[in-house]
Amino acid sequence: MTTNLTRRHMLGTAALRTAAVLGFTRIGLSSAAAREPAAESRAPAVVVGSGYGAAVAALRLGLAGVRTVVLEMGRLWDTPGTDGKLFCPTITPDHRSMWFRTRTEAPLSTFLWLDVVNRGIRPYPGVLDRVDHGAMSVYVGRGVGGGSLVNGGMAVVPPRAYFSEMLPGVDADEMYRTHFPRARRMLGVNHIDPDWFESTPWYRYSRVSRAHARRAGLGTVLVPNVYDFGYMRREAAREVPRSALAGEVIYGNNHGKRSLDKSYLAAALATGKVTIETMSRVRALRRGPGGYVLTVDRSDLAGRVTGTREIGCARVFLGAGSLGTTEILLRARETGALPELDAEVGRGWGPNGNVMTARANHPWDTVGARQSAMPVLGINDWNNPDHPVFAEIAPLPMGLEHWISLYLAITRNPERADFSYDAATDSARLNWTASQSLPALTAAKSLFDRINRANATVYRHDLFGGNRAFADDFTYHPLGGCVLGRATDGHGRVKGCPGLYAVDGSLIPGSIGVNPFVTITALAERNMERIIRRDLAAA
Repeated sequence: MTTNLTRRHMLGTAALRTAAVLGFTRIGLSSAAAREPAAESRAPAVVVGSGYGAAVAALRLGLAGVRTVVLEMGRLWDTPGTDGKLFCPTITPDHRSMWFRTRTEAPLSTFLWLDVVNRGIRPYPGVLDRVDHGAMSVYVGRGVGGGSLVNGGMAVVPPRAYFSEMLPGVDADEMYRTHFPRARRMLGVNHIDPDWFESTPWYRYSRVSRAHARRAGLGTVLVPNVYDFGYMRREAAREVPRSALAGEVIYGNNHGKRSLDKSYLAAALATGKVTIETMSRVRALRRGPGGYVLTVDRSDLAGRVTGTREIGCARVFLGAGSLGTTEILLRARETGALPELDAEVGRGWGPNGNVMTARANHPWDTVGARQSAMPVLGINDWNNPDHPVFAEIAPLPMGLEHWISLYLAITRNPERADFSYDAATDSARLNWTASQSLPALTAAKSLFDRINRANATVYRHDLFGGNRAFADDFTYHPLGGCVLGRATDGHGRVKGCPGLYAVDGSLIPGSIGVNPFVTITALAERNMERIIRRDLAAA
């Protein structure tokens, strides 16, 4: 059997076994069929992408008995490199780190104003991409599992009142009673042992930031995660290979993390109804006989397009993320392929109010040379009437004592942006301006000024380039572009196009107040339940 990831992988087992699904075993070629069948020219359903919403759609379609093809533009991360690992180290990244770059582009650009963070690499379909849109860049995961491969795993449910404000057409009672618990269960959300958190040196950095927040009168909250904390404790005891405790996070985790290829996607493939095609980018979408036709470019590991084909289907589920889903729809509308798409497509985008900052601690406030890369503590000032902020206490695992407290703040920024279609490049451009980040910057600065005043500390200006204390020009949490109830109906059916659905973060109007992946997953669960019951049953 070939191991060439530029070709199609048909993955699966004969039946869905609960024990196997909840065992969180990574899918791979060892579970593939003995041969790779010819690429399909038609399927009842196509799912575009393999991130959170897409993975939910694939599983629920598979369980409903619908033969489904998943198209993923990244690779399947199942083949170790020369070091024996799937993913490269964060501190010493190689070609596996970034999507067709010649140099890494980490959130931190310098340390002590020295260019020692990023390094040159050879182009390769790496696991992390930074998509530049001028005043705003967007980090996205590339590969089977999407953003679940590269995020910090903080599995947070948004404040109920804010959820209802952002998604007023969604029954919050149903979400918090049924769909959030279902999503958390399937994702493998678990909690750190509070006693171990208080005693382990691996979370000293979190406890130091907690003490500083308390001096400013601010509360903190322990946050669950999809990283297996039982595995982490075994890492600390050196009983298993280290991952979170080896600083692995933004370029993938080799162990311990319950990414989608170990949860929803593994379960979807186990139905025997779902297949995944990797290195397959959807370039165009149009109407066709009995539904839709997608034009798909297939690439090799050098980024060369090796072939273009078309696949027809009755139903399309767009789960390519806020950027990908919006671009596919916007291109279809503006080129005339789907002129009936609503004018709301491309609107309502926001970066979830993301701002990153760092503080310089006193010499006696050591954060530790050993730091777990999985954040578990947040500063919760969301009820602040003037500047609501939820701030993730982020790790900075450099293998040395650096006296830095790092944070990713999520603020309530009301600013939204639209996408426009650029015919010259056949792409969508995000029209976000630097001034639109000002409300987020003001809120974050208000919070951390309080902490600095209470602790007689200062900001670090050496990390983000340009001598800045705050980085408000990138986001990990892109949301919007195909907003629920505006560009779609109340359950993600794209207006004007029966059989076309959005299932990902593009449905959320720019902000949700916390790390959004649990909300995206739960919303997809809610929508797919209705779609399968109403649309598929009537077909």
